[in-house]
Amino acid sequence: MSAPLPLPTPLRRLVLVLGDQLWLGNPALAGFDPAQDAVLMIEAPGEASHVWSHKARIALFLSAMRHFRQTLLVRGLPLRYVALDDAALDQPATATLPARLQRVLDELRPQALWMCEPGEWRLQQDIEATAATANVPLRAFDDTHFFCSRQRFARWASGRKEWRMEFFYREMRREHGVLMEGGQPVGGQWNFDVDNRKSYPKQGPGLITPPAQFEPDATTREVLDLVRSRFADHPGELKSFAWPVTPEQAREALRHFVSERLEMFGTYQDAMWTRTPFGWHSLLSVALNLHLIDPREVVAAAEAAHRDRGLPLASVEGFIRQVLGWREFIRGVYWMDMPGMKTANHFDHRRDLPAWYWSAQTHLACMKDAVGQTLEHGYAHHIQRLMLTGQFALLAEVNPQQVADWYLAVYVDAIEWVELPNVAGMALFANGGRFTSKPYVASGQYIDRMSDHCKGCRYQPAQRVGPQACPVTTLYWNFLDRHETELAANPRSALMVKNLQRLDASERQAIRDQAALTLARLGDL
Repeated sequence: MSAPLPLPTPLRRLVLVLGDQLWLGNPALAGFDPAQDAVLMIEAPGEASHVWSHKARIALFLSAMRHFRQTLLVRGLPLRYVALDDAALDQPATATLPARLQRVLDELRPQALWMCEPGEWRLQQDIEATAATANVPLRAFDDTHFFCSRQRFARWASGRKEWRMEFFYREMRREHGVLMEGGQPVGGQWNFDVDNRKSYPKQGPGLITPPAQFEPDATTREVLDLVRSRFADHPGELKSFAWPVTPEQAREALRHFVSERLEMFGTYQDAMWTRTPFGWHSLLSVALNLHLIDPREVVAAAEAAHRDRGLPLASVEGFIRQVLGWREFIRGVYWMDMPGMKTANHFDHRRDLPAWYWSAQTHLACMKDAVGQTLEHGYAHHIQRLMLTGQFALLAEVNPQQVADWYLAVYVDAIEWVELPNVAGMALFANGGRFTSKPYVASGQYIDRMSDHCKGCRYQPAQRVGPQACPVTTLYWNFLDRHETELAANPRSALMVKNLQRLDASERQAIRDQAALTLARLGDL
C-alpha cells in the first residue's frame, strides 16, 4: 500500500468522499491541488448499526472504500482516512459519521469542506449541521454520476398531477439519445413488456450462466475478518462474498453480463425458482450504487449489444429502462418527497415485522427461499423484493418504517435514495400512490404462476380459508375487503374488487375470520 502524504498546512479545502461515491469523477475533486487540499474518508461503525446491517453490506462498503483509498494514494492525493477501529475514535461517543467528522474538522481546521451531495437525506442533514457547528463553510456539488440532476427532475415533476416513470423515461431517452432513431424509439415502441416477464418453463430454468464473481483479495479478506469479529451478531453470511469492489471488477461484471446474460434477461426478469438466487439479472446495482461504474457506460454497452450484435431489443430495452428510467426516476422522487416519505403510512399499518424476516425460519416456501438467499448473499431480485417480501409485509399490515429499515439493512445494494422509494412507494403503497398507480398485490396463485415455490409448500395457493389456506392468498382477499371502497375507485384495481364482490357475505366473513387467525400468528407461519 502506498504511504499517505502529509496533509497541507494550512488546509485550503477538505474533500469529504462518502462510501457510495467511489469514483475519480467526483465533482468535489475538481480543481484539487495536492499542495493545498486533502481528501477525507470516514469508516464509522454507527453506519453499520444505524440499521442492523447485513455482514455482506458492511463488508462491501468497507472493502470498496479501502480499495478507493489505495487509488487516491497511488495518484498522490493527500488523504486522511479514518478507519473503523481508529484507536483515537473507537468509542461510543465517536461511533457516528458526524461525530468523527466533527473531530477531524476541529483538528484540521480547513478553510472549506467540499463534498458531492449525499445519497441519503439523513446524512445530508447531519453533515450540514456538523459543518455549521465547526464553523467550516460547506459546498455540496450535484452528483454528476446520474443522468438526471435533482434540479432537472424537479423541473420535470413541477406542475404534474401524477408522476409516472414511463413518461419520465421517454423524456430521458429523447434527451440522451438512447435507443432512438430519427426522433422515434428504435423498434417503433417505447416499451417491450409484452415480450418480457415470462415464468420459467415447468421443468425449470435450465442452465443459467452464472454472474461474474470476484475472489476476495488481501484487502477484502482483511475486511471480512474485521466484519466477522466486530459485527458477529449482525445478520447474514460472508462465505459467498464475491461482489465487485473496484472499477475494474465492475467493468468486468458489466462485460460478462452483456456478453453472457443480457440476452435472456428480459424474458425471465420476473421469474422465480427455488435456489436460483440470481436468475439472469445483472447484479450491477451494487457497482452502480457505489459509483464504481458510470451508468452511461452501462447503458451504452447494452445499446451496443443490440445495435452491433443483434441482442433482442426486448431484453436490451427492458434493462436500459431499469437504469436510465427507474433508477433515475426513483432518485428524483426520493429527494422531492423527503423527509415525509420516511414516515408515510397510508394504510396506518402498525404490526411488527415477523422475526423470520431475519432468520428465514418460516413454512412459507416462497418467503423461506427469498429471505434465505437474502441472508446468504445480501441479494434478491426486484420481483422477490416487490411481490414476495414486500407484498407480504403490506398484506400483513406491518409498520412501513420497520419494513424499510429491514430492506436498508439486508441488501448490499441498498442506499436510502433507492431503497426507500421502492419500499414505501412500490412495495407498501405507504405514500398513497404518489408515483404508483395502484398497490402491487396478488394472491398466492401469482407466486405459483411465476415460480416453483408452491409445489412443496404446506400451504395451498388457491385456498383462501381452511387449515391449508395460503397466508398470502388469505391476506390478499382480506386486503381487498378492508380497502374495498378505495380500490374500487381506482381503475387499475377495480377488477380485483369486482372479483371480491362476487363472493357472498358468508364467504367474505370466512376470509375475515381466517385473516384474523393468520395475522395473530404471523411469527409462526
